Amino acid sequence: MALLESFNQSLFLLINATPASAPFSIQLATFIARDVMRLLPVLLFALWLWGRPALRDTIVKALLFTGAALLGNWLIGLAWPYPRPFAMPIGYTFLAHDATPSFPSNHGTIFAMMALCWWFSPARGWGWLLAVAGTAVAWSRVYLGVHFPLDMLGALLVSIAWYAALSPAWARYGAALTGMAELLYRRLLAKPISQGLIRR
Repeated sequence: MALLESFNQSLFLLINATPASAPFSIQLATFIARDVMRLLPVLLFALWLWGRPALRDTIVKALLFTGAALLGNWLIGLAWPYPRPFAMPIGYTFLAHDATPSFPSNHGTIFAMMALCWWFSPARGWGWLLAVAGTAVAWSRVYLGVHFPLDMLGALLVSIAWYAALSPAWARYGAALTGMAELLYRRLLAKPISQGLIRR
């Protein structure tokens, strides 16, 4: 365990920005770390309203699986509240953040789970895009000093475990859950659907 901890901290210090780092790289990392996540709801919302109806199954699946994984992260944080780098302290921090448990990363988990769900879907290209975006977000949050590298690896492993655990239940109940979500959508937005502004 001590060897793993030493490796984690050494790798962190190799990636972490310093006061000598280029201001542009810190600004770019800040945008990626803080703002790329905000594009996810926009993407899912747009795909639901104007994308192929067959993709709605993946949207519901991705949201539910991600929610379950984040609940798992919260429980891990309660059982093992591993500190963030700035709480130790180690390295430099360029992004304001509460001193919540560091392992596993919620941002990393969200992107990893979304990428998995879309990878195993009729629109695999979105899975690739989300994986690339998630890798950039993982790098940026380590670079800015709010996560360790193994927080991101842990997020990936947690996501894979949750995906494998939940997939059998989804195969059995997923179609019904998606059907209920679509029924609610059609009732709430019947008028714009009838006007052809959004897909049925």
